[in-house]
Amino acid sequence: MPVVFIIGTAGSGKSLFTAAFTDWLKMSKQDVATVNLDPGVLKLPYSPDVDVRNYVDAGDVMEKYGLGPNGAAVMAADLVADEVENLTRDIDEAHADFVLVDTPGQMELFAFRASGPYIVNELTREPKALIYLFDAVFSANPFNYVSNMFLSAAVYNRFFQPQLHLLSKVDLLPKKAVSQIVEWSGNPRALEDALQTKVEDTKRIFSQSMMRSINQLGLQFHLTPVSARTNEGLIAVNTVLERLLMQGEKYTT
Repeated sequence: MPVVFIIGTAGSGKSLFTAAFTDWLKMSKQDVATVNLDPGVLKLPYSPDVDVRNYVDAGDVMEKYGLGPNGAAVMAADLVADEVENLTRDIDEAHADFVLVDTPGQMELFAFRASGPYIVNELTREPKALIYLFDAVFSANPFNYVSNMFLSAAVYNRFFQPQLHLLSKVDLLPKKAVSQIVEWSGNPRALEDALQTKVEDTKRIFSQSMMRSINQLGLQFHLTPVSARTNEGLIAVNTVLERLLMQGEKYTT
């Protein structure tokens, strides 16, 4: 029962991707369960099989402790760590062959607090991977793209789990712009040229230095374009996950 965590900046489409990929897997006759790990979400585009709000609800935390929305979100995110055993039990009881975990909308609440790596490590003992979403609209600017590279590298540094990189919401950009971003992800020289021509002065120098530092670490950010609206790229994502987590076999045989 492999477990895949969906991570990305706010608005990158984590929940929509979770919903679309879940539906696609079910249409492919694969037994998949979804987990909502956001204690503050109000609505979801899918019906979670396991829902952290059954144990920790940010609204209840706000009322109980007299906190504002931000303070309650932080406290709730940390309280989730105390519910790992319950969540693991719920996942086991779902009896699925594959699990998608939709993480909190505000990425920093999961990735950059101590509770996040603890949850990833302790939430079942099954094989795990992370999917990091690059928001296509945000990443169309090379300066923003490098910022996303840095965030993705920071996420990898936090979890040290196999990590896939997807370019989400590609239906919102022209195909030429999508192809350009994908080229940046596989060709550092193309990205450096884009920074040289489109980014000015200090921002350009800083971005180029940061890009080179990440490349020197040997981290790769080859992007697969995906769309939750059109299902573009889901076959490719599934193929990579099967190879990574199942030695090329299907989750449900």
